Amino acid sequence: MADAARKVEAPAGGDLVLEGVTSGYGAVSVVKGVSLRVAPGEIVALLGKNGMGKTTLLKTILGMTPLSGGAIAVDGASVAGLSPAKLVALGVGYAPQELALFQDLSIRDNLRLALSSDKRLPEALERVFGHFPFLADRLSQHAGTLSGGEQKMLILARALMLKPRLLLIDEISEGLQPSVVDRIATALAHERAASGASMLIVEQNLDFALRVADRWAVLKLGEIDDEGGVDETARSRALAHLGV
Repeated sequence: MADAARKVEAPAGGDLVLEGVTSGYGAVSVVKGVSLRVAPGEIVALLGKNGMGKTTLLKTILGMTPLSGGAIAVDGASVAGLSPAKLVALGVGYAPQELALFQDLSIRDNLRLALSSDKRLPEALERVFGHFPFLADRLSQHAGTLSGGEQKMLILARALMLKPRLLLIDEISEGLQPSVVDRIATALAHERAASGASMLIVEQNLDFALRVADRWAVLKLGEIDDEGGVDETARSRALAHLGV
């Protein structure tokens, strides 16, 4: 599956470059001088234990946490200070760690909120149904009545509605049973194979991360501590960083 996903001949994905990115809350720096690139069509897994700054880094890219130093560029253009809405317009999608759904709205309405116009709704729905077929038969069901795994799949489906060129994903596999993790891994691989989307995936589940990623980087106390590929030697290093 992952091999097929890596055979995109002409990647349409966005090019994300972080140079010396520093950010945090008030006077406290959580992310400290991070430099990292996600090339067009590439999937990079950002690993690390809890509290190391992984989510803060994603939110800094998205403009949700102020950038206090360094530079962030997508396709060679600075995006520092842009609002999340403007980043979405540039083709950046986001699947947050928390269950950020409108619980009292239907599945259809939660998905519809990803679009600025209903004109694209039928086509976008068909795309996500290809990844998560169960959604097609349950569009009128309230999101709050879904299981935890189903809600995670709905969050990812909503992020995919706009066919993003760059997708940021925050611990999508957390707390999920293996069968759901498998479905999400398959969906990400197929999305990359079909559209060439680039992805930065924050994860602690190493098996899931290396199943879909081309390479990984470890964030420790806000800094990149190590990087590697998906071969067995690099995998052993990654396991050591995660304390597994």
